[in-house]
Amino acid sequence: MEVIILPNQQKAAYLVAQILAKELKAHPRLVLGMATGRTMEPVYRLLVDMHQKEGLDFSLCSTFNLDEYIGIPADHPCSYRHYMNELLFDRVNIAKANTHLPDGMASDLGAECLRYEAAITQAGGIDLQLVGIGSDGHIGFNEPLSSLRSRTREKALTPATREQNAPMFGGDPANVPRRAITMGVGTILDSRRCLMLVTGKSKATILAKAVEGPISAMVTASALQLHPRCQVVVDEEAASELKEIEYHRWVFANEPEWAEFQNLV
Repeated sequence: MEVIILPNQQKAAYLVAQILAKELKAHPRLVLGMATGRTMEPVYRLLVDMHQKEGLDFSLCSTFNLDEYIGIPADHPCSYRHYMNELLFDRVNIAKANTHLPDGMASDLGAECLRYEAAITQAGGIDLQLVGIGSDGHIGFNEPLSSLRSRTREKALTPATREQNAPMFGGDPANVPRRAITMGVGTILDSRRCLMLVTGKSKATILAKAVEGPISAMVTASALQLHPRCQVVVDEEAASELKEIEYHRWVFANEPEWAEFQNLV
């Protein structure tokens, strides 16, 4: 796991967008794992801008989102399908048939979870998975005590998660669905490359636990320590509680892979 520390949220989002764009240019049929939430919004804005101004081409790629709420339709303004359409899919030249999210309105949710896992496998697996981190350390909706080998499944959302997501539902946690379908931790770890974006002081404590603490089901993001190619891009505020902060800076400054991005520091 590499931790890349940049001065602010804007530069952290810019680096993530540049990595995604670089991979897409090199591999037009890229299979992308997508994430939602406020942290990801500037990344998607940057990708849309690159498409409109530089011709970044999404026509051959496909996407699989981490999760979707159970019990709200795809056209609901708080669904993750609506989020992705509004922020990215409707603004670039991607075929909607190649964009995949779990169906939270499926009559048989267990079968839907199996179908989603099979669809990922049929696509050849996820090449690059984008993730954020919840305030309790979850990735996707893999809440504390989720199995680190779990696959796509239904999951009850904790009060903390519903509180964190309440702003999208008018500010009232009671309006947030109680359950969701999520890729499992094991599904995420199967991706060939994983990119986690974390910004803001409020994430500093949990980020330190996830990347420098023990691997634990209580902090499901800590499982990314097991991923063979995981990069964690953070701003200074999110990095403020890391014990090895100078080492992380040294690695970024000296790895040839990041030479072209040194101007961001």
